[in-house]
Amino acid sequence: MKALRIGLIGSGGRGAHLGKVAHDPARGVMVTACCDTSRDALDENLAAFGPNIFTTSRYRDLLRQDLDAVIVATPDFCHEEHAVAALSKGLAVYLEKPMAITVEGCDRVLREAVKHRAPLYLGHNMRHMPFVRKMKELIANGAIGEPKACWVRHFVGNGGDFYFRDWHAERRFSTGLLLQKAAHDIDVIHWLCDGYSRVVNAMGALAVYGDVEKRLPAIPGPRPIARPVVRLKVWPPATQHGLNHRIDVEDLSQVQMQLDNGVLANYAQCHFTPDYWRSYVVIGTEGRLENFGNGEKGTCVRLWNTRKRGYDVRGDKTYTFPVLAGGHGGADVKTVAEFVRFVRKGGTTDTSPLGARESVATAVTATQSLRSGGIPLKVPLAAPAIVKFFQR
Repeated sequence: MKALRIGLIGSGGRGAHLGKVAHDPARGVMVTACCDTSRDALDENLAAFGPNIFTTSRYRDLLRQDLDAVIVATPDFCHEEHAVAALSKGLAVYLEKPMAITVEGCDRVLREAVKHRAPLYLGHNMRHMPFVRKMKELIANGAIGEPKACWVRHFVGNGGDFYFRDWHAERRFSTGLLLQKAAHDIDVIHWLCDGYSRVVNAMGALAVYGDVEKRLPAIPGPRPIARPVVRLKVWPPATQHGLNHRIDVEDLSQVQMQLDNGVLANYAQCHFTPDYWRSYVVIGTEGRLENFGNGEKGTCVRLWNTRKRGYDVRGDKTYTFPVLAGGHGGADVKTVAEFVRFVRKGGTTDTSPLGARESVATAVTATQSLRSGGIPLKVPLAAPAIVKFFQR
């Protein structure tokens, strides 16, 4: 089998991790080129993938190499530019979420993929998390009847450690954390409930981190991501220090969504909770599902589908999951494997470029609602030709 040559655009941090998951010379998959603005990241790439790989700080130089595919893991505000450039070369693209930070950016990426018939894969790895897949399977098998409601709570306990110290804290680079963090959750809501949001309204606030006075000095451009450090002893959250000089995104938000199939969904996100996990509840005409944990020890999904008095903590059935290695509860390994198979053999994938676009469109529209007094807004539709192409 011909070797699959992969280039990494944004080869530090998340990109380095995905590259290491993909790199498997024994199976003919090799990272052969890396691009990053950090010299340290490139040195680490040379150590991980071999001294003969091509390294550069300019992504267009990487795209001139002899490649079959690229993994784009740059900051969110670069996704559109880098994906379009790679797709225009006809290369297969693994694009980290969110697809872009605007609806227009997503549609531009999709048009470029259609124009060049280039394989486009989105890194919505939560579709490969075992607990999410079990919920999808149970719903598909009729365990709760027809889904009618979905409630999601995202407790972002490391918000002050991860998202308010760099470019994430500025809406000019991220649009908002309702997009950056909820892109995964909205995609899962849509996938579990088999529909896309069509009307949203939202409320939110900068409730805690806007009052933190100990900030980093101002810089003209986006502040690079530092290596994540979880400061568990820093509590309460308002005692954080060293935050980005500008913070104009919300640390508390909630959204109501009406899907095209009539399902009603709620999503709530908080960046100053003491714990860090996601809770999904799906209620159908004949029962409900709820997860506890996101892949760590003790993670389970519980099913309630018989009537009872009061609250039954055990449910009617409990599904447990082993702890898997490889990042995000083993989902990164499965996501990258699906991308490699997709590039080599084609076929359908569990992740969806159209679904990724819809998650961004929902989050962006919700952010607009949030900043406009919570008024209901319609989510913009994708062009029919785009929908037809990606639903094949």
